[in-house]
Amino acid sequence: MRFKKRPFKWQIRLLFTLMIFFILVVTMIIVGISAYILYQAGVIPPLMRERGFFPLTLLVFILASIAVSTIISLFFSRLPLRPVHTLVEGMSQLAQGNYKERIDLGDTRLGQNLSESFNLLAEELENTEMLRSDFVNGFSHEFKTPIVSILGFAKLLSRGNVPAQQQKEYLKIIEEESSRLAAMATNVLNMTKIENQNILTDVERYNLSEQLRTCVLLLEKKWSRKNLQITADFEEYEISGNEELLKQIWINLLDNAVKFTPEQGEISIGIQKHQDCLTVEISNTGSEISPEDQARIFQKFYQGDGSRATEGNGLGLSIALKIAELHNGSIGVSSRPGKTVFTVKLPVNMPR
Repeated sequence: MRFKKRPFKWQIRLLFTLMIFFILVVTMIIVGISAYILYQAGVIPPLMRERGFFPLTLLVFILASIAVSTIISLFFSRLPLRPVHTLVEGMSQLAQGNYKERIDLGDTRLGQNLSESFNLLAEELENTEMLRSDFVNGFSHEFKTPIVSILGFAKLLSRGNVPAQQQKEYLKIIEEESSRLAAMATNVLNMTKIENQNILTDVERYNLSEQLRTCVLLLEKKWSRKNLQITADFEEYEISGNEELLKQIWINLLDNAVKFTPEQGEISIGIQKHQDCLTVEISNTGSEISPEDQARIFQKFYQGDGSRATEGNGLGLSIALKIAELHNGSIGVSSRPGKTVFTVKLPVNMPR
């Protein structure tokens, strides 16, 4: 979620300008009334007749103004600075890890804007911390499970006297679990690399249609095992971008579609051109993604409902979205009972 930019600077500047103006006005009124009282009492005129006393009178006036303004500032500064103290205390709580902290800076427009932004930040940090905690727990479990499995079957094989058929089964399980570990490590490394990349490099023009067909073939074993029907009917389109990075988008989305499409289901891939951008739609039959999950499905570490948590580590869609944004593009999702569609929009041309 992105924070909306709000015109805080001029509001804060106006607030303190008004406060200083108010203090100066009050100071001048108090000093002026005091001087008038002294004048009416006949104290000032006699003194001013004395030679050289005017500079002293002026000095007294200045010192009196400074003293009065200081006292007034100490008294009135508590009012406008009270929200600042509340904000600083709230930020201190966030720094200590208390992401449940919320603040209320009053009913003024500035106070409401600051409160809303702070509370939104605290909520996002709280959600991120929850996702991170869930991810660490889930990832630790997911990482430990294949290691324990590999260790167990390796011990069985090392003992010998294992029939040839069982040896093949054990070796197959070890191979699958090793591939699973490699995939998890690769996703974490890819996410770290992409998150730290702000400039798109290695931009070149290539055949997007051919790349999509290649990605489908790379996942052939997975969708063939479930007897899925793949429909990839589109014309030839070229695009400018980082070919290797864009390939990760299609692999992640297609792999995701294969995972959640039931046996003998269907996956469709389409490409459409709209002026200066290309739209790639990858749809699959299967259960509906709830609106709550749709709103958070691209968040890092988020895995949706518990039934899907064992299918991955919640990084694939985050990686895909980051790559699309690096290409000045976007990814959206729509879902209804029986069908889910992921839509990727990318500009046809990217500056080299």
